[in-house]
Amino acid sequence: MARFTELAAGLVCAAALTAALVSGAGSSPARPEALRLHVIANSDDPEDQRLKLLVRDALLETYGGAEATSKEEACSRLLAMGSELQAAAERTLRENGSDDPVVLEAGEFDFPDRTYGSETFPAGRYTALRVVIGAGEGQNWWCVMFPPLCVIDDGSGVRYDEDGTLAFRSWIAEIWRGIFG
Repeated sequence: MARFTELAAGLVCAAALTAALVSGAGSSPARPEALRLHVIANSDDPEDQRLKLLVRDALLETYGGAEATSKEEACSRLLAMGSELQAAAERTLRENGSDDPVVLEAGEFDFPDRTYGSETFPAGRYTALRVVIGAGEGQNWWCVMFPPLCVIDDGSGVRYDEDGTLAFRSWIAEIWRGIFG
């Protein structure tokens, strides 16, 4: 199983940051200040999709409500926590009965258009931490770690409060409470 190493990831992330900050308009993303998180499930099997969301939650909890003031600061913190993040992802899978490997990669990756609340991130290459579970052939989840937009509802019913903690909400439950009190 490939392991995340701070030195190798640091070099990749530093190169990606440098390329994003100094490249010409044709190759840099429209939002070069962004640092994204991308979690890819083993498969589209409902259990693998559930595990993906559990890993996502563990990663965001481990990373915490990082109050970075720049992409470089957020990237440095992410790289310094590489082993911790790897361990959190693996522990989450093991605790939920999966022996799938987890690979963390830092670098520049292609992303489609995505809107988080009122913020739109156009398609392009972005610096990101990519987390691949198992074969990495399932649907994925992503957010923006800097500026911190992992607190926006991702459509799954999961929201992150302003302090970075998970807040589980269900629109069905809210409707039910609205009707029946």
